[in-house]
Amino acid sequence: MSGNAYALPGRKNWYEMDPAWNISFPFGYEDPQDGFRGHVFLSSDNSTIVLSIKGTTLQGPTSKKDKFNDNLLFSCCCARVDFSWIFSQVCDCFAHNWRCDDTCLSEALIEESLFYTVGVNLVKDIQKLYPSANLWLVGHSLGGALASLLGSTFGLPAVSFESPGERLAAQRLRLPVPPSPTPSLLNTDSDDELPLLTPSLSPTTHVYHNADPIPQGTCTGPFSPCSQAGYALETRCHLGRSIVFDTVGRLGWKVDVRTHPIREVVERVLEGDVKWVDGEKHSNGKRRSRREVPEAREEVDCVDCFKWEFGSFKNKDYVLDY
Repeated sequence: MSGNAYALPGRKNWYEMDPAWNISFPFGYEDPQDGFRGHVFLSSDNSTIVLSIKGTTLQGPTSKKDKFNDNLLFSCCCARVDFSWIFSQVCDCFAHNWRCDDTCLSEALIEESLFYTVGVNLVKDIQKLYPSANLWLVGHSLGGALASLLGSTFGLPAVSFESPGERLAAQRLRLPVPPSPTPSLLNTDSDDELPLLTPSLSPTTHVYHNADPIPQGTCTGPFSPCSQAGYALETRCHLGRSIVFDTVGRLGWKVDVRTHPIREVVERVLEGDVKWVDGEKHSNGKRRSRREVPEAREEVDCVDCFKWEFGSFKNKDYVLDY
């Protein structure tokens, strides 16, 4: 389903669905310039709905908007990586000397045209049409991060594949502990009255492998393929729990951004005949039956953007110290 967010039924990159999912509605494909795309999959009895959100497309009509949302969500400060990125900034929150205004960042993320806000409205519409259905969110890369943020917003389960770290974006959105009234997200005056989301409370499961530098936040530096293509993918910390496949150790893969596409995950990781985890031992010394996938774990002690300082630096009463 996550892979099908990139395609329309019948196209060469469309994965055939199980007959139980006999209805799907594409969204965002009507307008070639609409970057927020995907599918809504319905079970035959309408009891379960899966919202699948498209990730970044490098070349195509959505590429420009995809990159803008990537750089806004996953950079430390408006894609201001260093001085050479001064003309590539996606917002005006940079203050001075590794300082960034956090209030400005929060406001930048909820602009009406941005993917997160569009997704909030779509989830509301789906819930109105199918109030009794169980709604899940899935996606790959940027789509997976959006699925996680929306799932955390509404208290809905989400599964994300190869997503950049979205924990920092969730903090900037000031996501309250789910479930919570959605209007509070857009009212920054009430943030202090709500308990904020912590990573362990997010209903998200991340799935990625350790040969992909993007979910690990290592596709950085002036000579990295991400930077060369104009993407400031600096974050690495995820919400919820993460299932990490050791493709480097088990398959001998090298860390390479070309392992990022969803087809690599589906065909070579998820469908591959690989013993991902050795059997674990009980306290009595007997061997447990081996798990089919690695255990989902919370990413503890994870820190993003450690060299940046965030605060109210755009406040007119604040004086910079040189």
